[in-house]
Amino acid sequence: MTLTELRYIVTLAQEQHFGRAAERCFVSQPTLSIAVKKLEDELGTALFERSKHAVRVTPVGQKVVRQAQTVLEQAESIKDLAQEGKDQLASPLRVGAIYTIGPYLFPQLVPELQKRAPKMPLYIEENFTENLRPKIRNGELDAIIVALPFDEPDILTRPLYDEPFMMLLPKDHPLASKDQIDSQTLHEQDLLLLGEGHCFRDQVLEACPALSHGSDKHTITEGSSLETIRMMVASGLGASVIPKSATGGYYQSDMVVTKPFKSPPPVRTVGLAWRASFPRPQAIDLLIDALNSCAVAENKH
Repeated sequence: MTLTELRYIVTLAQEQHFGRAAERCFVSQPTLSIAVKKLEDELGTALFERSKHAVRVTPVGQKVVRQAQTVLEQAESIKDLAQEGKDQLASPLRVGAIYTIGPYLFPQLVPELQKRAPKMPLYIEENFTENLRPKIRNGELDAIIVALPFDEPDILTRPLYDEPFMMLLPKDHPLASKDQIDSQTLHEQDLLLLGEGHCFRDQVLEACPALSHGSDKHTITEGSSLETIRMMVASGLGASVIPKSATGGYYQSDMVVTKPFKSPPPVRTVGLAWRASFPRPQAIDLLIDALNSCAVAENKH
């Protein structure tokens, strides 16, 4: 068993395709295929289920791949230890965030990190929580910014700030003249919410259980992004609920107004998640400091 073979199976598990995995490993497809089969023979078990159109990781293979990722990271740590004084802030950091956080946080985070670590550029990705989950687990991303709780084996989390929800209304909506909105009356409104897969949608429904039961008089319309929803609200299609950080947004218009909810308002806890085995703890510490300095993190834990 070699580190190269472990790298092959980790890459194959990520790509689920021998050709693409071989390209990423800069070897021919037969070379990678033979190496994977050799490792399976050595272990005495199949790590991958092969068919004409797909490659899937077996249940045992998932455990082996997870351990292989840890071994590869520990091997990188050995290299760092061997080069005493190596700067952990001198290479890119790969950070992911959910769709309802990234567009509003990254514009603040990038300059904050640039000031603190000019030699550590950010690779950033926005995605659904359930798509970020395997990426942080298998090492495609170094850290992710998500709504807590986020439970995953061997993953550490740190709460950053609590973010209240706000009501987004057309300027001529009957509620637009109120100072505060009662979140328990949301089911009485025509609402625009994000579609399935967005955890923020689930958080809104959890904050107002009556919404989940539907209504004969009122409807819930789905949008693909908060900015799309903002424009539909401006057009008069209905009202919506958005996180406080999105109240500015890209689409500024006097056709919409935002109102706070009555206390206690519905909130979400935004946090950072990273692998316990990640070999650059200084980069994580600096990332947390930068995140806490962003304007959206005004409600600190």
